[in-house]
Amino acid sequence: MAQAVLVEARRRNPGIGDAPVMPAPKDPSACMTRWLASSWWKRAEEFAGLEPKWGRGWHSLRRKFASDLMDLPLKVLCDLGGWKTAQTVLQCYQKPDEDRLRKALDAYRETGSASN
Repeated sequence: MAQAVLVEARRRNPGIGDAPVMPAPKDPSACMTRWLASSWWKRAEEFAGLEPKWGRGWHSLRRKFASDLMDLPLKVLCDLGGWKTAQTVLQCYQKPDEDRLRKALDAYRETGSASN
């Protein structure tokens, strides 16, 4: 459902790069305010029957997005997520998990590089 909403938002506002993913309702060239986003988030939690949980919100989705797409080139990820600098992604958003680290180490071992 959330993906369908984002696809529809992109259809209505097809810009790339500086175009907002979540435009202001009355001005598609501007981003919606954080207060409107917060209000919509609370309504979505209620609609989904979720108990409000501290730390779950728009930024947690951005962190998940950045971490899930960690294998993309950093420039592509920044463009997709609307981050202006790679430093922001690296310092604040990407959080490797144990499974990803183990897979990376296993892939390294499989190349034979560990024996050199």
